[in-house]
Amino acid sequence: MNKLFSFLFWGFVVITSVFFFFVAVCIWIFSLLFDRKRKWFLHQFTSFWASLYSWLNPLWILKIYGLENIDRKKTYVYVSNHQSLLDILILFRLFTHFKWVSKIENFKVPFIGWNMRLNDYIELDRGKVKSNAKMMKDCARAIRNENSVMIFPEGTRSLDGVIRAFKLGAFEIAKETKSPILPIVIQGTANALPKGGIELQGKHNMSITILPEVPYSDFAEISSEDLCEKVRNKIQEELDKK
Repeated sequence: MNKLFSFLFWGFVVITSVFFFFVAVCIWIFSLLFDRKRKWFLHQFTSFWASLYSWLNPLWILKIYGLENIDRKKTYVYVSNHQSLLDILILFRLFTHFKWVSKIENFKVPFIGWNMRLNDYIELDRGKVKSNAKMMKDCARAIRNENSVMIFPEGTRSLDGVIRAFKLGAFEIAKETKSPILPIVIQGTANALPKGGIELQGKHNMSITILPEVPYSDFAEISSEDLCEKVRNKIQEELDKK
């Protein structure tokens, strides 16, 4: 049953992505005229596109906590733990404006990856020093243009749901741009769609918890390493509650 449902689900994703991409192109053209730097309208449409799959999937029950911690007038460095491919889909359910930082391979996926380029999401060729430096500059530029950025500081999905060590990039960006950090905790997605496969694993409860922001004044005088550990501990403490 899981295999059949997975086949139908991913088939639906592929078919609808073709249609939605062409809608995105029309919005992108509109963005060039009125919304060139932020592409707010295109990102909102992309959030709807991605959210549609979790809304319509009866196997996924998602609860979101802490939405009141997002000040939509602010520009954040969002940092989230990373359990599954589903994390990307469900984070769009926040319907808040940001630029993804994502591995370069995702930008090559037909229609979905092409839409990422239309949105000016930020690509990273993992393990390449020059790409990492460019990513840092692209994030700083995005923030100057009043775009938040969304980063998985673990760098890749956890194999077992246990939080991995955080890389420093997100925290160096926050310090450089003097931007507040908004920690996000995702739970339940690792069981719904484990790393290394595309077969849906039946009915699962999932959650997103937005923790209170860490303002720049709290980390202006500490190192990126200490800031990294501080935020990782906040996320780990929330995970330990469940």
